[in-house]
Amino acid sequence: MDLLSGVSYQRLEGALHAASARQAVLQNNVANVDTPNFKRSDVQFEQLLEQAMSGDGQSALIGRRTDARHIAIGASGPVPEARIRTDRSTAFNNSGNNVDIDSEMSKLAENQLRYNLYIQQINHDVKMVRIGLGK
Repeated sequence: MDLLSGVSYQRLEGALHAASARQAVLQNNVANVDTPNFKRSDVQFEQLLEQAMSGDGQSALIGRRTDARHIAIGASGPVPEARIRTDRSTAFNNSGNNVDIDSEMSKLAENQLRYNLYIQQINHDVKMVRIGLGK
């Protein structure tokens, strides 16, 4: 019985993996703040998820399938993978490095808040399943 294998749980799981990857990428950016010609990277996930959920011009209506024989309504494709993107188009200082330590630290704090939110939501979902099962 796969109670936590629905699309919303898969999206949360993908967001959690993206937040973990983003934390590592941002830490790498901070560690290389003084490295000449280092170019910062970032993780793209939220934009990709939004595009996947919008269905690229398809109907915004999404139907819930309670049986595998039902016809799918709307966009219910797979959750996209997080992508690491390197910004090679800018330079923040004369060394060719484009890492702004203040920006990176604020992104680290924002990412930590997102990660905590995702964990809280997963814990809530698991708790609701446990309550529903009477355990």
